[in-house]
Amino acid sequence: MAKSQKSRASKLRYLSPRVVPLPGFETPFDQHLDKNNRWVKLAQLIPWDNIVNIYLSKLKNQKLGADSINPRVAIGAMIIKHMNDFSDRETVLQIQENVYMQYFIGYSSFSNQAPFDASLFVEFRNRLSLDDINKINEKIVKIYQQSMDESSKDGTIKNDIVDHTVKPDETLPAVDVPKQDDEKQSVTVSSEEGKENVQPAKKVELRGTLIMDATVSPQEIAYPTDLDLLNESRQQCEKLIDGLMAYISEWTTIEIKKPRTYRKVARKQYLKIAQKKTRSRSEIRKGIRQQLQYLKRNIKHLHWLLDQIEFIVFDKKAYKYFLVIQHLYDQQKTMYDTKTHSIENRIVSIHQPHVRPIKRGKKNSDTEFGAKIQASLMDGFVFIDELNWEAFNEGARLKLSVENYKRRMGCYPQKVLADKIYCTRENRNFLKEQGIELRAKPLGRPKALSNQVSPGERNPIEGKFGQAKRGYGLDKIRAKLASTSESWISTIILVLNLVKLAGAAPYCLLVSIWDEYAKKCTLHFNFIEIFLTAAQPQSGKVVFKPTWT
Repeated sequence: MAKSQKSRASKLRYLSPRVVPLPGFETPFDQHLDKNNRWVKLAQLIPWDNIVNIYLSKLKNQKLGADSINPRVAIGAMIIKHMNDFSDRETVLQIQENVYMQYFIGYSSFSNQAPFDASLFVEFRNRLSLDDINKINEKIVKIYQQSMDESSKDGTIKNDIVDHTVKPDETLPAVDVPKQDDEKQSVTVSSEEGKENVQPAKKVELRGTLIMDATVSPQEIAYPTDLDLLNESRQQCEKLIDGLMAYISEWTTIEIKKPRTYRKVARKQYLKIAQKKTRSRSEIRKGIRQQLQYLKRNIKHLHWLLDQIEFIVFDKKAYKYFLVIQHLYDQQKTMYDTKTHSIENRIVSIHQPHVRPIKRGKKNSDTEFGAKIQASLMDGFVFIDELNWEAFNEGARLKLSVENYKRRMGCYPQKVLADKIYCTRENRNFLKEQGIELRAKPLGRPKALSNQVSPGERNPIEGKFGQAKRGYGLDKIRAKLASTSESWISTIILVLNLVKLAGAAPYCLLVSIWDEYAKKCTLHFNFIEIFLTAAQPQSGKVVFKPTWT
């Protein structure tokens, strides 16, 4: 029975949202669901066709065998999971019980059956890598930019100049390129007599603000100590020995006496030290020496047993443990002999050997164990420029972030807001050559300058990190593989951008209302006042009560 439940998956075919049904032939969802529900609104904003194409490109075989699960079901389930910080099993149950979530993943009617087994989430994460999620994020930013560009036409204005007040009898200024330095700003001279505009031959367009910072997304692992790691490795070695002996006795004619591991004595010595509230350095060092001896004996037994069989009979998972335990023993023996507590590529978990300790220097967490992320914030959207399991100097990644900004936005940023570690002389010279303003503390002694950077200018990206960690589970990545953990992290960033896109929906709705009625009606009050009233992000509702004639 359990096997049939695990193989169950939805066989619904993907239907593009661009296919509009005929009047009277709408699905029950379209007829009876609340149009103001968050899942209904978000489903209409997501570019499903582009995302599905990226997902389908990762499938190895699309011609032979049964059809794959509906890509919208797979991607929509991942978005629901991270938006609500559910576990894999809880996500499947919530979709099974919630009619709006089923509409979000593309169902045409309510179904009381589970869409798929929770174990399939691992396959979904393997198919969407970090680069794929970045491509989806770029599609979302393009949708936002298109809505902003459409709003800048026909007398409307962009969101970066909404504080510009316009009188009732004054025409709206067409501002496309923000002001730059006097030397690089393009000069345009117009005349009513038809004189030609005078512009410099070389024009460098700078637009927008780039904010960058680095953070760590901790893995949900037990806090690693040398004594605990050695004890866990010893226990895993004992399981490997038991497995080899069972294989020898069942499948071979070799008569071998089972090696002695002293597991009871080793366990008793470990608990004698681990259960103490306070432990001295000598006691910890003695316990590490004892566990190293037991682990060394077990590793020798494993090699001897494999020599008797003359070939390796471990499966993929057991062979991984076999290699990781030997590497961990070498590291712990080296640190014990040299009396140090740090070593290159240090293993902190035998179950997740890719995880590394990242020195943070924070007040509450001096060291975190997980992947380090170099992120960029542009127009309220977050992008991951680099994700690495090893510690790196984020100051050397400034050029990468600036070039990625140019590739995504089509131009260099006008301003760059970065932490002190980014403000090296090399990075300052690079930004100066491109004409980009660096909003950071200048070199040398502090000066009484009017354009000093304020401490709160970099708050938006810090707020995004806090939102991702507290609201969407970026501070407790529960995936065990490196690839699935990277997909987990990147999907959380995707959810952040979808929430930002959903927040821009009232603004786009206002633009469409203005385009529809501006040709037929005359306003009695300032358009800017309507815009500022309707686009209030605090209220969550659009207050739009103009007087028309």
